[in-house]
Amino acid sequence: MNPNATALVLIEFQNDFTTPGGVFHDAVKDVMHQSDMLANTATTVQQARKSGVRIIHLPIQFTDGYPELTTRDYGILKGVADGSAFRTGSWGAEITDAIPRETSDILVEGKRGLDGFATTGLDLVLRNNGIHNLVVAGFLTNCCVEGTVRSGYEKGYNVVTLTDCTATFTEEQQKAAENFTLPMFSQALRHTEFLDALSAK
Repeated sequence: MNPNATALVLIEFQNDFTTPGGVFHDAVKDVMHQSDMLANTATTVQQARKSGVRIIHLPIQFTDGYPELTTRDYGILKGVADGSAFRTGSWGAEITDAIPRETSDILVEGKRGLDGFATTGLDLVLRNNGIHNLVVAGFLTNCCVEGTVRSGYEKGYNVVTLTDCTATFTEEQQKAAENFTLPMFSQALRHTEFLDALSAK
């Protein structure tokens, strides 16, 4: 895997998921801790960056009152609005300090839904940087990670999901995504397997 043609996309590593006091932290903390996904991701970011991999942060944010969302009485985005999560300018919407950032990292803004490509310039950024290998980590495994992976697969990228750098609400949901859904649209690898593939080049 050529590092110079590879991007590591970090989906929603924001305080509302990653950090005690975040709106959804209690819901994801057990799966996070089980795999040690924050530490795995921090290690991956540092080593991948040194290898020449592009690091892309892909947060989600909404204006107070959530005017960007249609009114729904079901689904994850209803939960976001009901919990007042990921509000622009709030501590919860900030990218966690647990993930090391540098000025060379790319911040892709505009994510308002589940597919990281849908309302952002992600595809343009990837193509402008000559990226062929799309490596995905983040939250929620069976929601935004899966939605972005599906879209990347259909757009022709060589897609990798770092399973031990993702988390969702329950172990059952996590394992179902790892074992059944994600392998349909990506190579489902552990972070050590990805780093080994980089160092082999």
